[in-house]
Amino acid sequence: MKLDERIETFAELGNKIDHLTEAEKLLIVDRAGQLNAWFTPESVLLSLTGIRRFLYKEVLINWTSHYKLPEQERVVGVAMAGNIPLVGFHDLLCILIAGHQIAAKKSSQDPYLINLLCDWLIELNSGFNSKIKFEERLNHVDAVIATGSDNSSRYFEYYFRKIPHIIRKNRSSCAVLMGEEDASLLTELGKDVFTYFGLGCRNVAKIYVPDDYNFPNLLDNWEIYQPITHHHKYANNYDYQKSIMLVNSTPFYDNGFVMLTESEKLVSPISVIFYEPYTDLTDLKEKIRIHSAKIQCIVSAHGWYEGSIPFGKAQMPEVTDYADQVDTMSFLTSL
Repeated sequence: MKLDERIETFAELGNKIDHLTEAEKLLIVDRAGQLNAWFTPESVLLSLTGIRRFLYKEVLINWTSHYKLPEQERVVGVAMAGNIPLVGFHDLLCILIAGHQIAAKKSSQDPYLINLLCDWLIELNSGFNSKIKFEERLNHVDAVIATGSDNSSRYFEYYFRKIPHIIRKNRSSCAVLMGEEDASLLTELGKDVFTYFGLGCRNVAKIYVPDDYNFPNLLDNWEIYQPITHHHKYANNYDYQKSIMLVNSTPFYDNGFVMLTESEKLVSPISVIFYEPYTDLTDLKEKIRIHSAKIQCIVSAHGWYEGSIPFGKAQMPEVTDYADQVDTMSFLTSL
């Protein structure tokens, strides 16, 4: 199958997502939610909207034009994550667009959605039937991409040490505030915090703020996200984390559905956001540098901080926004 045909098929997949009927969407979100309670209708539909951004023909043509695609087909294994809906789709897209076969080990947290999109892909082009396999063990692969925790990454590193690999570990995202952001900007930042309940590596789990920052104002501007407490799993996490902080006499700000507490750590529990004051830009850069190996992305107002993206855009990556800043396509084209 030539590149033009692969691009055409993925573009058709994007069109199919665009033209799903309300009845079809209802069936999809209902099935996904039955298998994973974190996969709410809003989260599933947002994930479909997100991957649809990758699937415009002109986007795919421009993206692939920057790589010399390999002539020899390889079998690339993928151990997929399942923390948010369809998080493994980008790897699948990269592998198939590059002209390789994929052997995917699905996450038990997302066993349905990735299957569904592969079924649609094969319906659109039967040539992909021989290119996509789902496996329980990635034994017979030429290369591997694995996403997991810091603990599982050590297993992956050892198990796949003899073949080319990308091993991804835990990452999280942060926000940088100047203290002058208006209400609309702070509301946009809330999208980066609360989308997908904070479960994604692109979710903001920590904010860097100037000394004497006005936290009540921030929490007031996040009130629009209060309905998140209607989700029982999130509400249980909130109650649990609040009880721990009360027992430990940990100071925190609270608006009834999210808590802010000071910490030098990067990754916060669900329903908790860590904050850390900075004195000046030099101090801020040093604090971020310390965590640079664990930061997926940084957000700031209008993207003012170097290397950051605007508030509200963390969960809408472009096709070139590779996880862990490791160029997946360069890896695949080098095999």
